[in-house]
Amino acid sequence: MTALKNSEHYFDVSFEKLSLPDEHYIGIEFEGCRFSDCDFSASKFQNCKFTSCTFDRCNLSLVDFSNTKLFELDFQDSKLVGVDWTKATWSAFHLDFELSFRRCILNDSSFFGLTLSELVFDDCKLHDVDFREGSFVSSKMTDSDFSHSVFMRTNLQEVDFSESTAYAINILENNVQKAKFSRYEALSLLEVLGVELVD
Repeated sequence: MTALKNSEHYFDVSFEKLSLPDEHYIGIEFEGCRFSDCDFSASKFQNCKFTSCTFDRCNLSLVDFSNTKLFELDFQDSKLVGVDWTKATWSAFHLDFELSFRRCILNDSSFFGLTLSELVFDDCKLHDVDFREGSFVSSKMTDSDFSHSVFMRTNLQEVDFSESTAYAINILENNVQKAKFSRYEALSLLEVLGVELVD
């Protein structure tokens, strides 16, 4: 398959090595599909729906998910730089959309104001990501690099940050109740309090 058709419903289809950057799709539904080594960079999926899909080694940088529904998606070894996740449609009836990212690059992305409980980031790069005003209760954000990412009035209750690095989280401005941090990296949480640590 070399192209996708608007308003089509794809069920249990495997897409391999599709190279379709800068395309504009409307009203497509993908259910139980697998995408491997595909390039959708800077493409727009408008009023589409992705359910129970897997993305392996795909380039989704600058993808626009305007008014698109996303549920139970697994991204592995993929590039998702500059994605504004706030453009997607997130039902108020759900808190957990079962999104997982493993060994992915999500630099310069925005999750501003979203409620995405039990989100999974494992071994990811999340440089300059906007998590302000969001709620990510019980998420797993492990072994990841959060350099220059922004947390403000963010609900991080019971989030697991084990083995993650370079986060700057103001514990007075964010809810970190019952969150887990690696012992050495957790020292950065005290900086905002003006605490001086000595050996």
